[in-house]
Amino acid sequence: MPHILLIRDPYRRWGLPKGHLEDQERPRDAAMREVREETGLQFLVLGPDLGEIDWTFRLRGRRIHKYCRFFLMASPNGETVPERSEGITACRWLPVEDAARTVGYDNARGVILRAAERIRVPSDPSAVPWLSEEPR
Repeated sequence: MPHILLIRDPYRRWGLPKGHLEDQERPRDAAMREVREETGLQFLVLGPDLGEIDWTFRLRGRRIHKYCRFFLMASPNGETVPERSEGITACRWLPVEDAARTVGYDNARGVILRAAERIRVPSDPSAVPWLSEEPR
């Protein structure tokens, strides 16, 4: 059964790993780096682009508009180590339906549901666990 990895963020809410682009970094490279840093997972296989979300928040009185692109990934080794220095206190693998119920952000719930449309359990254990084409 496929599982989704959630992190408990500094706001004590469950969300998806995410972060910032560094210098000339491509979104795919940033996604891999951030997931490695925030979860401790080192071996990752990058999958399809799941799209972008955006949201607005206030930081020190300033209005911030943030964009984030997500990618489906797989990890054959599910042992995680939360990045406590960034305020991530836990990582939890959950079945897709439980992850969609648990995540604390509506826009992240949409990413999980898009991921669920792409995930499959391959008959060949060495195959990637996602559809290569966009579902219809």
